[in-house]
Amino acid sequence: MRILFLGDVIGRSGRDAIDARLPALRARLRADLVVVNGENASHGFGLAPDMARAMFAAGADVVTLGNHAWDRREMIAHIGTEPRIVRPLNFPAGTPGAGSYVAVLADGRRVLVVNAMGRLFMDPLDDPFAGMAELLTRHRLGATVDAIVVDLHAEASSEKMAFGHSFDGRVSLVVGTHTHTPSADHQILPGGTAYQTDAGMCGDYDSVIGMDKAVAAARFWKKLPGERLAPAAGEATLCGIFVETSPTDGLALRVAPVRLGGRLSQAMPDF
Repeated sequence: MRILFLGDVIGRSGRDAIDARLPALRARLRADLVVVNGENASHGFGLAPDMARAMFAAGADVVTLGNHAWDRREMIAHIGTEPRIVRPLNFPAGTPGAGSYVAVLADGRRVLVVNAMGRLFMDPLDDPFAGMAELLTRHRLGATVDAIVVDLHAEASSEKMAFGHSFDGRVSLVVGTHTHTPSADHQILPGGTAYQTDAGMCGDYDSVIGMDKAVAAARFWKKLPGERLAPAAGEATLCGIFVETSPTDGLALRVAPVRLGGRLSQAMPDF
């Protein structure tokens, strides 16, 4: 199975890049499944329902969220009507929506897509490790599902790495989001799970993690109230990771970074 994961979509620049580039990118890679983190799509804070619909129309199969899940209040009601939008599984019991979704491909193959959120330097939440372990008592790679993709939305690289190693051999891919900077550590772990500490963002890299650089930098200089942060408006780079999994056990066979358009050096899988 061929799986494309794209990191945090930032504002209009990121949304425009998804609209313009994802259909051709999906066709070029012959991707069976596309997962996009959309939690920063609305002016850098949250996801509006119409923006989610546009991502699905462009070729996303599942959209994941994170700490800005509820910044657009409409999502609180909408997420219950759209199971393809997945919020962190370790939100407290009773939170709207679900932390996972089983996507069924046209040929009947099943992919479990999971969103979890880290706790180091983040909002206090339930334990993502325990939540993931409990979920895997109900879904088994190569048996009940053909692939398992985990978006770990977290600040600390140590927490992401620990999570990847903890579930090595039990999921197809663990990829980090939230820091908006693509890490250069894409690899297949010893047990067969593909891993990258952070997928990067789909946004303008002439910025401070996707936000207008002048306004963001001023906050560090002055420590005074100022302009509201707003996304940078230049051309976005689509950033993510591409994985090919085994048809027998669902573990990763090949993994490569994706960087397309914008300012960053370009990277495209050759398989």
